[in-house]
Amino acid sequence: MAAQGVTFGFARYGYGLFLPEIRNEFDLSVSLVGLIGSATYISYLIALLIVGVLSARFGPRPLVIAGGLSAAAGMLLVAYAEGTGMLVAGLVMAGLSPGFAWAPYSDAVDRMVPERQRERVMALIPSGTAFAVVVAGPLAIIAKGPAWQYAWTAFAVAALAVTLYNARILPGGPHRRTTEGSAQRVSLRWFARVQAVPLYLTALSYGLIGAVYWTFAVDAVSQDLKEGDPTGPLFWTLMGLAGTAGVFTGVLIARQGLRRTQVYLFLAMAAAIALLGIAPGAIPAVAASAVLYGPAFMAGSGLLAVWSYQVFPEQPSTGFSSAVFFLGIGTIIGPAALGAFADHYSLRAAFLLTAAITLLTLLARPSRRQNRIAAPAEPAAAHVPAVGEEARMG
Repeated sequence: MAAQGVTFGFARYGYGLFLPEIRNEFDLSVSLVGLIGSATYISYLIALLIVGVLSARFGPRPLVIAGGLSAAAGMLLVAYAEGTGMLVAGLVMAGLSPGFAWAPYSDAVDRMVPERQRERVMALIPSGTAFAVVVAGPLAIIAKGPAWQYAWTAFAVAALAVTLYNARILPGGPHRRTTEGSAQRVSLRWFARVQAVPLYLTALSYGLIGAVYWTFAVDAVSQDLKEGDPTGPLFWTLMGLAGTAGVFTGVLIARQGLRRTQVYLFLAMAAAIALLGIAPGAIPAVAASAVLYGPAFMAGSGLLAVWSYQVFPEQPSTGFSSAVFFLGIGTIIGPAALGAFADHYSLRAAFLLTAAITLLTLLARPSRRQNRIAAPAEPAAAHVPAVGEEARMG
């Protein structure tokens, strides 16, 4: 959770939070803001490709370390950037970090957590982003004007500390299932299994709508406000506070199943995005958008992690990397395309279009076979698996 906080909550989403200050200092247009956002997601996609190739061979530790170090170095570059080129270089380097530091936790959980608790823990890990967002919001209120650079320096220090902690506790080396020959079976056909198609489509849409919201939401909320108005950072903080409800994602999936959970989450995100298109300057609409989007988006990460684990149980990190690869494609398309659309039609229209895309995602559903996750673990002495239970549990 701490690693997701510093790589997603700070290194990746901090750009959107501090965008008004960054735009003022570097004189960036909306379309250029979108292009820079897409460039950071290209680096994220590159990191995902590396993780997909190396995770089974080297284990989670070196990949998470690489993510943490790129977050720290990239945020320091941003903090002390003297021009647009250095700013973009820092943002791109920071953008590598979540690509390195998310998917490897599928293997870490598979090694370190009892079997019947794994999917719940996988659903829990992404909620670390919400806690980091809660921390970042108040910092943005304090760090106005040139002081935003001090906030990014603090983010970099936090990333370094979290990286050292993960380096101490995470396992390295080949995954135990790799030694059974599963790595040799990975091919394009392995990734292209039929049950993975809805997962890929959902991940693509989730990446697109998330990138648009995280990049432009604070800017949309702040456009008609006076300079120094704290509404934007307060909106961000409220979104993070609401997002901490993502810790209950595993419980929600266990009780409602993947199919219903997907419906709840994408309906909530569609409503949140539409509110910023309809009334970005109205405090009730802004607050409702934050409260809806925060938990729905954080839970969406957990949904994808659990869903992917069920589709690719034999090599969790490699399989999850393929799902997040499609998520990464969405994040590249989103800011650039919707930023250009906003330049022609308005940012409000771009949010309404994004809300429509969010609703269309519900056409791609988890199969009924993948609908539920394992129940909480029973005491070991009291539980005797039925015939075939191990196979059903993946």
